[in-house]
Amino acid sequence: MIFEGEHLLPGQLGHFFVILAFIAAAIATFSYFKSSFTQDLTEKRSWLKLARYSFSVQIGSIVSIFAIIVYICANHLFEYMYAYKHVSLELETQYLLACVWEGQEGSFLLWTLWHSVLGAFLIFKAKDWEAPVMSIVSLAQLCLLFMILGIYVGDVRIGNSLFTLTRNEIDAPIFSQANYLSFIRDGVGLNILLRNYWMVIHPPVLFLGFAATLIPFAYAYAGLQTRKYGEWIKPVLPWMLFSAAILGVGIMMGSKWAYESLNFGGYWAWDPVENASLVPWLILIAGLHTMVIYKATGRSLRASFLFSILAFSFILYSTFLTRTGVLGDTSVHSFTEAGKAINVMIKSFLFLFSLGGLALFAKHYRHIPAIHTEEQTNSREFWMFIGSLVFFLTAIFIIAITSIPVYNKLPLLGKWISNLRGGALAMPENAEFLYNKVVVMVAIILGLLTATTQYFKYKNTTRSYFLKKLALPALIAILISTTVIIFYPFTYDKEGPGFLTAIYIAFYATVFSVIANGMYIWTGLKGKLAHAGGSISHLGFALMLVGILVSSANKQVISSSMVNGINLPAGTDPMTKETDDPRENLTLIRQLPTRMADYEVTYKGDSSGNEKGRKFFNLAFEKKETPTSKVTESFTLQPDVYMMKDNNMSSNPATRSYLNRDIFTYVTYALSGEKTEDTTQFKEVILGEGEKAFYSNGYVILNKVLRNPNTGRFNYKPTDAALVADITVVSKDSVRYNAMPAIQVIGENVVQLDDTLYAQNLYLRFAGVNDEHKIRIGIKESERLIDFVTVKSYVFPMINLLWLGLIIMAFGIMLSMTKRAVLSPTQTAVVLLLAAVGLVYMFLLAN
Repeated sequence: MIFEGEHLLPGQLGHFFVILAFIAAAIATFSYFKSSFTQDLTEKRSWLKLARYSFSVQIGSIVSIFAIIVYICANHLFEYMYAYKHVSLELETQYLLACVWEGQEGSFLLWTLWHSVLGAFLIFKAKDWEAPVMSIVSLAQLCLLFMILGIYVGDVRIGNSLFTLTRNEIDAPIFSQANYLSFIRDGVGLNILLRNYWMVIHPPVLFLGFAATLIPFAYAYAGLQTRKYGEWIKPVLPWMLFSAAILGVGIMMGSKWAYESLNFGGYWAWDPVENASLVPWLILIAGLHTMVIYKATGRSLRASFLFSILAFSFILYSTFLTRTGVLGDTSVHSFTEAGKAINVMIKSFLFLFSLGGLALFAKHYRHIPAIHTEEQTNSREFWMFIGSLVFFLTAIFIIAITSIPVYNKLPLLGKWISNLRGGALAMPENAEFLYNKVVVMVAIILGLLTATTQYFKYKNTTRSYFLKKLALPALIAILISTTVIIFYPFTYDKEGPGFLTAIYIAFYATVFSVIANGMYIWTGLKGKLAHAGGSISHLGFALMLVGILVSSANKQVISSSMVNGINLPAGTDPMTKETDDPRENLTLIRQLPTRMADYEVTYKGDSSGNEKGRKFFNLAFEKKETPTSKVTESFTLQPDVYMMKDNNMSSNPATRSYLNRDIFTYVTYALSGEKTEDTTQFKEVILGEGEKAFYSNGYVILNKVLRNPNTGRFNYKPTDAALVADITVVSKDSVRYNAMPAIQVIGENVVQLDDTLYAQNLYLRFAGVNDEHKIRIGIKESERLIDFVTVKSYVFPMINLLWLGLIIMAFGIMLSMTKRAVLSPTQTAVVLLLAAVGLVYMFLLAN
């Protein structure tokens, strides 16, 4: 059968390039391995030349694959399953690119694309390390290309192809017809939770971070394979810094996304997927510090090997956690089973690199040089190593708790746990507090270490020198902390006074770190920023912690329902799956101003978005000293929801940002928006000025009739023919409302402009003027449900310290990278300028 309207050439080309990339990666892997093990110089160069050609072909093929899938998505070619699953006609253009990496196959493709880019740099820069390092990069490419190969061996499909045809994947009667495409009106489209500009920015940066962690792993392998146990540290340090900067920024981009676009109620929820991405970064930071120790003293080489191997191993483990559905019951992120074949491939990828790397490390462990004399406790390297150990142990703790569902699913371990406990191992009852109390202790230790360690000298430091340098920053930190305790005390007492005290100590430690690092840059380094990368990154990290502590400890819910006493349905907490406390959710009736902390908030109405089922709610905030005083501040927030089946919804918040705080608001409950027929009829009454008429919940008074008014909602000209009834509505509870229905003659037509009081479900109509020059007023009490929306609002104080700290930390790491990479002054300036502009742009874009 010849199917009508299909565009088969893009898919055929795409599939060809996938196979070509796979073959090229296989040849490059084999050739690089041969080159790295061959002793004969001529043969080594021959294999190296073939490897470079093959890797270049693989780069060209992957770029071609990416371009083709972008073309398929952008042109809505729904004959391809990938486009049908991830693209829809309603999607805005900016989201079409995001569709490419929404799915499993597309994200693997993005990963391979970044490996290709980094591999191209290594070919030009790695020099003598090229063969062993690139053999690992090519092997990783081979494993990833397996995931998207999409070929059959017998009845077994190897990988999931990006170019599979929809008619071959879905069993439906329409696909037996030649014109089946005429029945496919639209695709499924991008997941509604992902329809945000961060989806265009966050995944590419995060996957660049994933890809970059392979480079330290590859250099560690190269050091072991060539037995150049110490020489690999110098060339890998810039890559280690690059990996730490990019992965850290990628993770925090996810936090910014969650903060401004998901109803997590903040920027971090200790979700398993968040944890799985954080752990490799913590290990990277630990490895970075042990490498610096080795460069200065010759110590911590073994730890540097171990941390480099584990960082990428945990990247692969996080892939296993997020791609196989093993955390589907414990994470708010969307998980789907990847399929048995892909699960096997992911596990094989994980075991090959993690177990292979650790086995090679164990084999060479005794041969790795180590200094066996004890370090002096008054030396910089001792406390740097302690800091690295704290990062590493924190990572192990987090991943150990996160992996509880994995333990239960392991055949032998799961059975043993079940027999021992009489059931599966459960997550801690209050997992959030468990993480928080450990991390607060870690913040105290790291704050003190990052404040003091740089004032130590390598090998040995005198006590008088150390105390003299730290006395002033310690005193300033005490003064700042005391001022905060007196004038801005922390209010987080949920977990008792002991935990609150720990928060105060952590606050002091992190403030101390900010001050100490700032003073070290000014006094110890004489303001020479080129040499201050470490101190700048420490300052930024400490500032991040200050922002986290203050914004979390003094986060305030301002949407109290105690103001108006209305308790209507609220949303569901995404972490606990429990319904929000109704007392923390404020119900706003349309057009009825309601008090919310220092503001009067009015639900003005709603409007539909471009995507089907999306609705924006217009909330007007006005700040007044008293209810009758002048408005001192006003703004409008537009949180939105996606209405789904069974009146479920996905809510996205809106934020009003100030220098010292954010007002964060999202919808916890809204009506489905389905229109029901209103059969209620208008009841007509005759009123003169000053007369009243009753309705079931109060009465209306006709104040006066205005001719062609040009104030408020009306802008009539003197030549118009319009009358407006100025009416006061008084409810049974003595609340007064103003309504102004109008009537206008346009040509030969009479147009009536009704006015609606949503708080009373009351419609008023100017029906005309009778012979006695009295006004005919139509009154209708609607049978429809009152139009309302329920919202939850927080104030996050000093939240911008978190984002500012991230920018400063990333800038400091990139500054260290350019110094370690031995770039020219011009190259350094360009790299730092691009990094700074990119960071500032991405984190201020939402504001």
